[in-house]
Amino acid sequence: MCGRYELHSHPVALALAFGLAHPPALAARYNVAPMQNVPIIRRNAAGERELVQVRWGFVPRWAKDPSIGARMINARAETVAERPAFRNAYQRHRCLLPADGFYEWRQGPGGKQPMRIARVDGQPFGMAGLYERWLSPEGEVLDTCAILTTRANARLRALHDRMPVIVPPDQFDRWLDAANHDVDALFEPPSDDLLCAHPVSTRVNAVRNDDASLIEPTAADAERAAPSTAEEPGEPELPLQPRLL
Repeated sequence: MCGRYELHSHPVALALAFGLAHPPALAARYNVAPMQNVPIIRRNAAGERELVQVRWGFVPRWAKDPSIGARMINARAETVAERPAFRNAYQRHRCLLPADGFYEWRQGPGGKQPMRIARVDGQPFGMAGLYERWLSPEGEVLDTCAILTTRANARLRALHDRMPVIVPPDQFDRWLDAANHDVDALFEPPSDDLLCAHPVSTRVNAVRNDDASLIEPTAADAERAAPSTAEEPGEPELPLQPRLL
């Protein structure tokens, strides 16, 4: 799954990476959580990419109560085309969520250790998403989104059996084109050498903490991040990143 992530790349770098006409007005965020406003990249009516803010926590158009969004932060890529909650958005409203890394928690001898997962080269990446607009009977407008997930690759399976769908840059247009339904190949997990992981401070557990120190490797927690004896033999080790990406 994906329940927490971070985005700190410079706006100019994001504009270049995602083909935006102008650098977005974004502040660095190191602890993005569900039910917060997040930036998404979508196609506008002119077919150009634009960045807008929506709430993370998907609310289907037919929902009677928008609080359902708190339970719909992720959508399984394998069933997104058929599930009533996501079917319309899959056919009409696809987006990318820019990120520099996401977090998962690994069970170790000393408890759950937060781990930051990011690209080995330190570049930002795009997570596949869906967005939708909900209208209340009183005319309230609420735009929301969900992150698509797929099965974890071999490297990340020790953390969780699911991970975000990461869309390669040369496939951004393919995903954003809602008329293109030949996108199943994009749901395959990335190669094992794309991502690395390192333990970070347990301060990331509290949403109120949001500063650059959250993504720094925490040597004191490395022992807690070691594989537990309950892991299956032959489980691939996560590559630890010894320095700040």
